[in-house]
Amino acid sequence: MNVATIAMHEVRIGMRNRWAVATTLVLAALALSLALLGSAPTGVVKTDPLAVVVVSLSSLTILLIPLIALMLSFDAIVGEHERGTLALLLSYPVARWQVVVGKIVGQTAILGVATVLGYGAAAIAIAIGKTGAAVQPAWGAFAALVGTSILLGASFVALGCLASALVRERATAAGIAVALWLFFVLLYDTALLGVLVADQGRTLGRTALDALLLLNPADAYRLFNMSASDAVSVYSGMAGPGDASRLPIAALLGALVAWVVVPALAAVAVFRRRAV
Repeated sequence: MNVATIAMHEVRIGMRNRWAVATTLVLAALALSLALLGSAPTGVVKTDPLAVVVVSLSSLTILLIPLIALMLSFDAIVGEHERGTLALLLSYPVARWQVVVGKIVGQTAILGVATVLGYGAAAIAIAIGKTGAAVQPAWGAFAALVGTSILLGASFVALGCLASALVRERATAAGIAVALWLFFVLLYDTALLGVLVADQGRTLGRTALDALLLLNPADAYRLFNMSASDAVSVYSGMAGPGDASRLPIAALLGALVAWVVVPALAAVAVFRRRAV
């Protein structure tokens, strides 16, 4: 009950600060742009417009959703501390773990609603514009994209809350949030590629590479959405005799769930030891 109360409080704050509206509008605008412009040639070449949009939205989501999630969550704990409301919150009969979990659930709910509405607008546009298309749209792949996008956002919300519980100043938490985004979204794959080129296959085998990919939620998300559906894998380059992704779908989905649970548990553990 306490978790739900705190989560609803976070949702109300998000609505009052226009976070939910702004996030929805941004995601809807970008998704509609990809849906209307990116799939324009598909009527001529008889490809699946929805599968093309799934490929494009997967790349967009990796850049945008983690950034929005970290902006939502980086001051979840430290912001309360600086405003002087953390001590008041903890004076109520609420456990510290409930505070952390409630904030993660509430902020994930804001991001989830924005994702469903924003990406749903693109799906509606395609459904209206491609009535009678020769190719059956990949609605299952699109639904999986929306669901895993929320999971990806939840993982970075949990990471943001962990950063917020570790520090005493909002500026420091903001710096950590930016560093997390840069590391997981931009630097990790670049560094991994450099290591693979330098190694030349002498030390790192396929199993080690698969494990390293699972250590990044953005990579797990990308591989899941690029290879989970046969219709999408054709356009993403993950299909064919080369077997570009041997990781089971269950392993990729499990990695995304773990990236939500583990940082959340770490945030709870840190907050329990934090002095108000």
